[in-house]
Amino acid sequence: MFNAATRHNGNSMTKSVTSLLVGVALQRGWIKTLDALVLDYFPEYADLRTPEKSAITLYHLLTMSDGLDWSEFKPPFDSLGKMRGAKDAYRYVLERPAAAPPGHTYNYNSGATELIGAVLRKTSGKSLDVLARDELFEPLGIEDVEWNRQLPDGQPQASGALRARPRDWAKLGQLVINRGVWNDRQIVPSAWIADSIKPRNNGPGLFLYGYHWWLGRSFCRGRVVEWAGAMGWGGQRLMIVPDLGLVALVHAWLPNRMNLPETILLNEFILPAAMPS
Repeated sequence: MFNAATRHNGNSMTKSVTSLLVGVALQRGWIKTLDALVLDYFPEYADLRTPEKSAITLYHLLTMSDGLDWSEFKPPFDSLGKMRGAKDAYRYVLERPAAAPPGHTYNYNSGATELIGAVLRKTSGKSLDVLARDELFEPLGIEDVEWNRQLPDGQPQASGALRARPRDWAKLGQLVINRGVWNDRQIVPSAWIADSIKPRNNGPGLFLYGYHWWLGRSFCRGRVVEWAGAMGWGGQRLMIVPDLGLVALVHAWLPNRMNLPETILLNEFILPAAMPS
C-alpha cells in the first residue's frame, strides 16, 4: 500500500540526484572539470587501462556515452545484475571491453553512474548518503530517505533505488525549477542546472539525454513544450517543465513497462490542465 508518507523507490530517478551532487562537487572544487579522465580517479585499476578506456571522461559517464560494452536494456540484459554480484563492482564496470569510442554512442549504463558515485566519494571524502544529506537533503528539509546498498562494498547505490516520500521527490523537482535555489539559498549552481537539462546525446526512441536527465518535447495548446525528467523503472517519473514552473510526480509499480504511460499522462491531462485555453 502506498500513501503520502511512503518512502517510494525512485529506481533510476536516483541518477538525477547523483547529477545534482556532481554540480555541487564542481562548485566546491572537489571535481575540477567534466573533462577529467575517469581512470585518473582509480589508480588501483591501472592494469585496466587501454587507449579507449583512458579517454573516458566524467562527461562521457554523465551522458551515457562511455563506449563500454554494457547490456542493461539490450540482450542479454545482464550487466546490472553481474555488477551487483561482482566482488568489486567498479572493477567489473571498467573491465567491460570498449564497444565504441567514448562520446560516439548512447548506451544506458548504470555502471557509469556507480563510477560517478565513487568519484564523488573519493573527491569529497564523504559517502554518497552523507554527501546528499549535507548538500541537498538537509537544506531542502528532506529527512526521511533510505539508500539502497546492493553494491558489494556496501556503499549507497548512485544509480538507483533511493527511497523518499513523494513530497520530497517533488522538492527536488522544484529545486530544478528554481535553478538550484531553495529559501533564498543557492543549493546547486544555477549554471549546472541549466547545463544538466540541455540535450547532450540522443537517448532511446524520441528522448534526448542531458547530464543524467531525460529530455523531451510535448505539444499543447498550439505550442511546443520542453520538459526534463528523472525517470525510474516501474513508472517512476519526476517531470519538470521549466517554462511553466511545473513539477509533476508519478509513482507507480509497473514492472513490465519502461516508458510512455506517464508521458501520456503529461500530454493528455497535466499539460492541458496547466495551460488552459
